[in-house]
Amino acid sequence: MADTIDLKIIEKLKINSRISFVELGKHIGLSPSSVRERVQKLEDLEVITGYSIELNSKKLGYGLEVVILFKLYSGKLNLFCDVLQDFPEILEIYRITGAHNIFMKVILTDQLHLQQFIDQLLIYGEPTTHLILSNLKDDKLNGNR
Repeated sequence: MADTIDLKIIEKLKINSRISFVELGKHIGLSPSSVRERVQKLEDLEVITGYSIELNSKKLGYGLEVVILFKLYSGKLNLFCDVLQDFPEILEIYRITGAHNIFMKVILTDQLHLQQFIDQLLIYGEPTTHLILSNLKDDKLNGNR
């Protein structure tokens, strides 16, 4: 089980997973070797399962961020799962409960790309598309609304 110091380490790593053990130790009040041991323990216990990067999709040429709620046609789940790797636009995808059974977050270059993406999905089910206007959590952290 993670204690309060472990939780402080986790919070700092969530903000910047590339922070050095020296810098992390300064924030937490531990030596770099103690921080390293705690991080290693959290990794060994699979509390920390990996590290990732955040990308600015707009700088990569993706002007649209979209949420798609998707209702798969009966019997299409396995076929759909088999082709997921063919859709690099999908950032996140979850199987969910409710009227729709798939939730996707995707990035696309423009409206034409969105149309082409949706057209590819239509053989598997019925999409409901929502454009993402902004991230309120990030906006609040950055002082914007």
